[in-house]
Amino acid sequence: MEKNLVSCPYWPVAKCVFLLALTSLVCVTTAEARCSPPCQQQPDLRSMDGDRYSGEFVGLNEGVSDEGAPESGERVDGGGSVGLKESSWREHQQQLRQKAIFPGKEAFNGQEKVYHSGESTHRRVPHGVEHTNRAQGEHNAVSEDDHTVITRRRKRSETWSELQWNSKEDTSSLSGQTEFKLTSTSFALTGDSAHNQAMVHWSGQNSSVILMLTKYFDFTTGRVTESSLWRSTDYGTTYEKLNERVGLKTILSYLYVSPNNKRKIMLLTDPEVESSLLISADEGASYRRHSLGFDILSLLFHPEQEDWILAYSHDQKLYVSVEFGRRWQLVHDNVVANRFYWSRLGLDKEQGMIHLEISVSDRRSQYITCKLQNCSEGNKGKPFPGFIRPDSLVVQDQYVFIQVPIAGQSVHYVSYKRNPFYPMKLPKYTLPKDLQIISTDDNQVVTAIQDWHQNDSYNLYTSEQGGLFFTLVLENVVSSGGPEGNVMIDLYEVAGIKGVFLSNKVVDGQVRTYITYNKGRDWQLLQAPARDLQGNTVYCEQPFCSLHLHLHVSENPYTSGNIVSKDSAPGIIIASGVMGPELTSNNVSIFITSDAGNTWREVFEEEYSVLFLNQGGALVAIRHTPLPIRHIWLSFDEGQRWDQYSFTSSPLYVDGVLGEPGEDTLIMTIFGHFSHRSEWQLVKIDFRSFFSHRCQPDDYLTWQLHNEGEVCIMGVKRTFQKLKGSARCVKTRDQQRARDSVPCPCTEADFECDYGFERGTDGSCSPTFWFVPTAASRDCPVTTESYLNRTGYRRALSNNCTVGGGARPGPRRQRCPSSAPRGLQLLTMEQTLVAPLGNNVTLLVFLEEGASATTSITVDFGDGTAVSYANTSSIEDGIRHMYNRVGIYHVSAMARNHLGSDRVTLFLHVSCELERVRLLAPPVALKNRAVNLSTVLEPGNVGAVTYYWWLDNKTEPVVTLDAGISCSFSREGLHNVVVQASAGNTVHQDQGTVAVYESFRSNVLAFSPYLDELNPGVAEWREDISRVVKTSVIQATGIRREQVLVSVFPGLPTAAEVFIVPGDGSGEGKSAHLDQLFQVLMSALNQDLIKFSLRPGVLINVYATRFSPAPLVDLSESGIYNHHHSGAAVIMLVSIALMCLVVFAIYKFKRCPPRQGPHMVPVQVVQQW
Repeated sequence: MEKNLVSCPYWPVAKCVFLLALTSLVCVTTAEARCSPPCQQQPDLRSMDGDRYSGEFVGLNEGVSDEGAPESGERVDGGGSVGLKESSWREHQQQLRQKAIFPGKEAFNGQEKVYHSGESTHRRVPHGVEHTNRAQGEHNAVSEDDHTVITRRRKRSETWSELQWNSKEDTSSLSGQTEFKLTSTSFALTGDSAHNQAMVHWSGQNSSVILMLTKYFDFTTGRVTESSLWRSTDYGTTYEKLNERVGLKTILSYLYVSPNNKRKIMLLTDPEVESSLLISADEGASYRRHSLGFDILSLLFHPEQEDWILAYSHDQKLYVSVEFGRRWQLVHDNVVANRFYWSRLGLDKEQGMIHLEISVSDRRSQYITCKLQNCSEGNKGKPFPGFIRPDSLVVQDQYVFIQVPIAGQSVHYVSYKRNPFYPMKLPKYTLPKDLQIISTDDNQVVTAIQDWHQNDSYNLYTSEQGGLFFTLVLENVVSSGGPEGNVMIDLYEVAGIKGVFLSNKVVDGQVRTYITYNKGRDWQLLQAPARDLQGNTVYCEQPFCSLHLHLHVSENPYTSGNIVSKDSAPGIIIASGVMGPELTSNNVSIFITSDAGNTWREVFEEEYSVLFLNQGGALVAIRHTPLPIRHIWLSFDEGQRWDQYSFTSSPLYVDGVLGEPGEDTLIMTIFGHFSHRSEWQLVKIDFRSFFSHRCQPDDYLTWQLHNEGEVCIMGVKRTFQKLKGSARCVKTRDQQRARDSVPCPCTEADFECDYGFERGTDGSCSPTFWFVPTAASRDCPVTTESYLNRTGYRRALSNNCTVGGGARPGPRRQRCPSSAPRGLQLLTMEQTLVAPLGNNVTLLVFLEEGASATTSITVDFGDGTAVSYANTSSIEDGIRHMYNRVGIYHVSAMARNHLGSDRVTLFLHVSCELERVRLLAPPVALKNRAVNLSTVLEPGNVGAVTYYWWLDNKTEPVVTLDAGISCSFSREGLHNVVVQASAGNTVHQDQGTVAVYESFRSNVLAFSPYLDELNPGVAEWREDISRVVKTSVIQATGIRREQVLVSVFPGLPTAAEVFIVPGDGSGEGKSAHLDQLFQVLMSALNQDLIKFSLRPGVLINVYATRFSPAPLVDLSESGIYNHHHSGAAVIMLVSIALMCLVVFAIYKFKRCPPRQGPHMVPVQVVQQW
């Protein structure tokens, strides 16, 4: 048959078409080893992110899709996981299905270190959320919303570009090797062929129990609709279905495992059906159901107490259980997601304490501590008295990090061993756009900072022990954006050997891989292999050519990434990469080193996942391919020789591999399927038959760590033991390999540049232009007694060299000299200059320099009161004061000791909240005549107010500090007036309309006194009275409606003004016509023809008080003048004038002869007036 195909003349064409189709399939299988285009239309795949695992997993189709990428630090999984089913390209064209296997959700405490053994420092960090590393479970909360597709992970399409078609299945570059068979067993999860997700937990620790939860996730509805629970007690040879034990109608959504007791299992039901927990204390053999009163979004287990759990709900509430989920109690509400941490024994005052970030507003949060079961106001602690930037709290090892908004910028603060917070001291002109905490191991902080001029790279900095002073160790480290807007930094810590890191750096536009053996002091390129896989000589000379590695690790620790190393196998690093001038994604091969990166070998020309067996004594490789396979590769000599083994008789689409928990893995389970219609196939492989005995001392050989021949690294000579290539023995956990460390005399290579210094071309450290070494150290306020006298050099914290004659002098601790206070700072806890009236204002006082124990502080609040303190330690929680009057207060603070003083001031605006602003504007105005506009505030005294006026339909406002403004209008018509009053953080607005004419007539109106008793003083009432008065005027006079305007004034007594405005006629005779209409109006008023009914039986008369040739404006609500006059005031003036006339008439009457009758007096008075 093969001969006929070859001899067929159309075979070359058919082969080209087939290769094109295969290449298309491979390109489609990029992100998550994606299936064909129909699969790309699927919604987000919900899965879990993890921190550690109880089973070691390698997913063959690794990467995370843009849709399914997890937000870091959410779900913590406790088992291995495998992922979506991969069928042939023809089947994928016909089917829209996917299967995913996830790790069991083993939640771990959020206080674990960032760098775990064998894990990479390359991780997904939320962009803009400084300080935190949540990608590797730095905060181990397990999120229900953030799901990780374990095996459908993103692979670059280029990594498959070299895939060659071979007529024989699973043929690689080593296909010439002899094929061996492995003893394996297979088990099908019958009845679960429709399930597209699975979660696996393998207890390990001498336990044969494996627990698996399979489920069908409906992407349309976004929920789980079916589930099955399986359990094996024989290392995965057989499985039992447990649906009847948990309830046939129960739908399970998640599996949790206690990190402190793997026998304790917790199953979460689908909250859409019922909200409950199924709890087991016997490795899943039996369960008890407990109802839940809230929906769990994430869990955080205590690092030591196996029954203590924190649960975060969808409504931002935090609950606690001390009975492994059987009972729950509310701790606090408004808790920021992923910003809650368990206390650390030895650092915190109590074991049962929680660190929380509480949301106060969109822009402010607060850092508090709470007791476990009593988070009342009296039991809350406030380690930092002020407000912090939202989503910035990180509690990690001995350090606490926050960000404080000051003067529009975020200042990064750190607390060491729960001491007071101080600003992190970065090099002076480092202006971070973003800051990520990478590691806090060895009492040292490693941070990545994106400086103001960087876009796609970060700089690495390390600190001294207290985490305050930082120095640069590597520039322009490659960064990239994650699927969820996170930041991925190319930095990898090699497991098993302290101080060894790999990083990808941008140099002249090219990405190159560098390695350091002394935690960042010195970096160098990787030496490329001397020969390729075929034995050909490789001509690759530095610095023009070197080995470059992809440092992307798995998004989930259960899956395989581009690079791997283990604590149990020091010196062995396996990674994918290329040889050449820079890192690319083409022609990627697999490389291995056995001496911690000094020399490398090429072992595969294609992408493979590699697992460690027997604590690194053996290696297992499985090929990345979308095609079915039935072979794996084994090596017992650190990758020098690989043998091919078949693990199944029929080719299997492999979704992933789960290894026995622990690094002494001898049993593996391969998850996959024979076709897209088949059930999950679990193939168990037991490698124990390969090893004949327990390892003995003569099975080991010794090797010494070196860096290009230099054996003194980090101040010591280190030797390690590893198995001989011919050894076939079992390395057990209790067998410790000898690791000898011999200290070396300190040399210049053991010292790094101190804060304020930088390394020159000759290797020496010299001060930067902004640093003055002779100045007194600024960390005196921190230690209060001594400081480090910086000489330019400091020994690395992890360096163990012994002081010798050639050593550089490091910084020496000296007693703080007495100095005058300097750098005094005064601010409010809210970091604002506005304080509410009648509330406590907390003032914070900081002193940068000066002996805090002997420096007194005096604070003058500006309202006639002041307070003094003997030293700064007594005001760490702030100074509280309450103001009783609105105003701007001159607040000052003075620090004084026997050497001098320092003073700082601020102007504090104390105000009450503005509730309303009302515009007072005349309804009618004359053209080109000044009109006064004013406002009334409620309440009347709110402090400093800024007014914004939009006049004459203009778009730009006029800004004033006065409540009124004078303006004129140059054209007739309606003009809109808008005013805004801004007081503190509050802005209110009102608007009105002014009708402008060449001329008009008006008169002030008065009403029957009874109307005042029914005047509620609201604008709507005045509008209604204006309307009914206008209607009455029109009915009594016959004047056209559009020519009559009535405006009722605010205040008492009730008064109004009536306007007669021009009609649509021409300008000729307009004034005379207005006079005629006005006379008609006045006649009607004098004859008491204008009246209206307020209620049945209550008739209100309208009277004319005086002629008004111009509008009256600027009336206050109380009727008091504001540089203007009102109708009510006019009535009062008229009344006073009449009284004066009466008095004058009486006086005249007494002086006149009796013959003049009293009937003449009113006439004389009127004539005289």
